[in-house]
Amino acid sequence: MERTYRTPLLDKLGVRPGARVAVLGITDPAFLSELRTRAAVTGGGTPESGTNLVFLAADDLVALDRLPELRAAIFPAGAIWVVSRKGRAATLRDAEIIAAARAAGLVDNKVVSFSASHTALRLVVPRAQR
Repeated sequence: MERTYRTPLLDKLGVRPGARVAVLGITDPAFLSELRTRAAVTGGGTPESGTNLVFLAADDLVALDRLPELRAAIFPAGAIWVVSRKGRAATLRDAEIIAAARAAGLVDNKVVSFSASHTALRLVVPRAQR
C-alpha cells in the first residue's frame, strides 16, 4: 500500500508567515495564489537582498547560471528552491543541479515533490559560511 502524505506544500517548502519570497519563472496560478496568502512575494528580475526563499524554475543548465546571483540575494539562512520537471519529462538531472549549486557555493539538503509534474531541490549556503 502506498503512503499518502498530507503535509501542505507550503509547509514542506518551509514558507513561514511573513517570509520574503521571490518567484522566478514559475507561473502555476494555484501555487502563486496560495503563496501570497502566507508570504510577501516578488517576481521578475533580481530578488531583493535579504530574501528568505527563492523559487527558480529551471528546465536547462542556462537557468542555473543565476545561482551565484541568487545566493548573494538570499538571507544567510535562506534557501533557493530549484523547481524542475520530473520523471520522463525531466530536462535536468539532480546531479546537474547539484554540480551547479556547488559551483555557486551552495549545498543541497532537501527534495520535495512540488507537483505531479515537477520536483523541487532546496539549495542553501553551507552552515559554516553563514
